[in-house]
Amino acid sequence: MADRLAEDGWKELGYEFPGGIAKLAKYIHDRGLKLGIYADIGTQTCMGFPGTTLDKIEIDALTFASWGVDYLKFDGCSSNSVEQMLGYPLMSKALNATGRPMAFSCSWPVYVGGLPPNVNYSFLGDICNLWRNYYDIQDSWDSVQGIVEWFSNNQDDLQPAAGPGRWNDPDMLIIGNFGLSEDQACSQMALWAIMAAPLIMSNDLRNLDKSATAILQNKVAIAINQDPMGIQGRRLLQEKSHIEVFWRPLSQSASALVFLSRRTDMPYLYHTCLAKLNYDAGNYEVTSTYSVRRKTCWFPQVLFLNMIDVSAFNSFVLFTAVDPPPERTHARTHARTDTQTQTQTQTQTHTHTYIHFLFYKLYKLKCI
Repeated sequence: MADRLAEDGWKELGYEFPGGIAKLAKYIHDRGLKLGIYADIGTQTCMGFPGTTLDKIEIDALTFASWGVDYLKFDGCSSNSVEQMLGYPLMSKALNATGRPMAFSCSWPVYVGGLPPNVNYSFLGDICNLWRNYYDIQDSWDSVQGIVEWFSNNQDDLQPAAGPGRWNDPDMLIIGNFGLSEDQACSQMALWAIMAAPLIMSNDLRNLDKSATAILQNKVAIAINQDPMGIQGRRLLQEKSHIEVFWRPLSQSASALVFLSRRTDMPYLYHTCLAKLNYDAGNYEVTSTYSVRRKTCWFPQVLFLNMIDVSAFNSFVLFTAVDPPPERTHARTHARTDTQTQTQTQTQTHTHTYIHFLFYKLYKLKCI
């Protein structure tokens, strides 16, 4: 697994190795990777292995540091609320006292309901780098949707808690396992990017197919996820048509949008406008994050809305489920770039804002 991370391009994209013990540390570090380890406040881990009781926190922290651990996931099975209240701050202090930088992932919030007033997120951000708020993800689309729904319903409490060095963790990416279709896998990647969620893979890289690899190695989606502003996105709209719109501000005057269909019947023709999406009239360069042609859809790498004065349109179709002849549509889209875009470049002086679109079940994107 370490070889796959080091040799197949995963390391350069920021993924980290999710486990290991002392004899693996040098092997992993020699490949430019990070070593993560799992522990549990309490008498036992969630799988019944020995846990870290309060009197063993200091020695365990020193042991992890001596092994060269870079990341600690500290769970809370077999512990009570008092042990959690004492144990998580104590482990944070003990890790810092070792002098070795280690990312500290806390599971404390999920054991007390995940929300204020039971969770003090200001305090949590001082002692932990990331934290699990909600139940474990399962290998199914229903589980992904349930997590997204909980985070969206509680975004007023959760979104302000996140920022550089202090992240909400909706749990692992299940892309490349068994429970998601290709479209659903694209959706999880898009939603986790919008939520500024840690990208922790749960698959076996030795058996990862090309589709899952392409989704997980999507450089634009990863760049959105890793945007240096570190602002978590929000659900912007929940339509009666079962289309939901998510939005995240990005650095350099950019932003990202996800259009998520929760429909189970058919692709849906969705109309919207800049005002409804809280954008001012002006010029926008729009890119589609998933630039792959699949069975029923074509996502162009760059949608040529850039340099067009969109204030001239009161409303426009952002995308449609209709699947027109792709070659004809594709050619027409590109035909306007050389002449119209050059003309617009010479005549327009507005600032151009970048918008990234990430899609699920919304097939043909075009502007009219």
